[in-house]
Amino acid sequence: MTTSHLKLSGIIGKGYSDYWNCESRYRVLKGGKASKKSTTTALNFIFRLMKYKDSNLLVVRQVMNTHRDSTFAQLKWAQEKLGVSHLWQNTVSPMEMTYIPTGQKILFRGFDDVLKLASATVSKGYLNFCWIEEAFEIADEADFDKLDLSVPRGSLPPPLFKQTTITFNPWSETHWLKKRFFDRPKQNVSVFSTNYLINEFLDETDLAVFEDMKQTNRRKYEVAGLGKWGISEGLVFENWQEGIIEIPQNEKDNWKSFFGLDYGYTNDPTAFIAFMANPIKKEIYIFDEFYQKRMLNCDIADKIKALGYSKERIRADAAEPKSNDDLRRLGISRITPSVKGRDSILNGIAKINEYKIIVNPKCVNTVKELSSYVYDDVKTENGMRIPKDQNNHLCDALRYAFYDVRFFHPEVSEGKKKYTPPIIAAKDINKGWDI
Repeated sequence: MTTSHLKLSGIIGKGYSDYWNCESRYRVLKGGKASKKSTTTALNFIFRLMKYKDSNLLVVRQVMNTHRDSTFAQLKWAQEKLGVSHLWQNTVSPMEMTYIPTGQKILFRGFDDVLKLASATVSKGYLNFCWIEEAFEIADEADFDKLDLSVPRGSLPPPLFKQTTITFNPWSETHWLKKRFFDRPKQNVSVFSTNYLINEFLDETDLAVFEDMKQTNRRKYEVAGLGKWGISEGLVFENWQEGIIEIPQNEKDNWKSFFGLDYGYTNDPTAFIAFMANPIKKEIYIFDEFYQKRMLNCDIADKIKALGYSKERIRADAAEPKSNDDLRRLGISRITPSVKGRDSILNGIAKINEYKIIVNPKCVNTVKELSSYVYDDVKTENGMRIPKDQNNHLCDALRYAFYDVRFFHPEVSEGKKKYTPPIIAAKDINKGWDI
């Protein structure tokens, strides 16, 4: 079977002709949810490698272990969609794809393993294509520059060409991607923006989700629906970025882990967050999360155990005492109710805003909330703006857990004074704690 037998327009659909045929050095695509950007890119690369003999592809994400359920699965789906699965060999260990007739390769790497990323090579042909998926996860532009200097590499015989393809959701207008590729147009850069409106494969139920979002959460609709840049104005938490922290051995005593839990079920997700805080450097590192609807308390307990946090102190929503009791009975013995009171939300946010927040890229739901948790026009009687009660489940869990940071004093805890936050009795919960 050859690609000439395929009617590609029926597989790809509309809206991507220029993107599909683009040969610019940098092909940059921002888009909303359900805009076909990742699936179209996967189809394009399977088609290209089969069209251009001696071409090879390197696929990059911030974290290596996120490939399996995203890019690897999408490229495998593309092979099946194009009817060429029998011509490809796909392996997970090592994670790579091989075009059997020629030996061309698709390699997968992560920025979290710099040595493997820098040493990516192929034995057949040229490593001339690179795809950076979810590029918004790449917090440091310098990391991109290092990759850009090494892949694609070498001079190429025609008709081959070098190209780095960058795909992402535009959660914040402050990201370096906007400044580099969209604000400063260059001759060797082609930029594209797409959204769900060009996806003719969506059914009525899919479209209804976006219509509901349009009515109930316009800000989220602009970004997740229409693929527009998320704006920084009005964000509750502005001093944050994505990244991975490696804590030196001599600084480990200055960091402590904290855990928060906000309950949900049908309409709202249950949100769990894990972070480390350093009161000396005034930094928070969010390193884990889970975020899921329709979780029973037994499901929550099982998830906490699976993540290895069952013995940790977890601040959970005080408005759910029955759920807190259930979790204790199910083996999460150190569940402690959150501390609430007059202006506790605003006071808690103010305390967190004293810190720089770094979010591990795998915490994708935390990134989305920090990008869309905004202040409302409503003000308190003191004239202070309050946040909208939207996109805030992980942010609430963060605030619950952050209460305990005040009791961590690294300068006196080393061999002298242990960290011992008070146990808050249920009867004291609503006494107006200043957090």
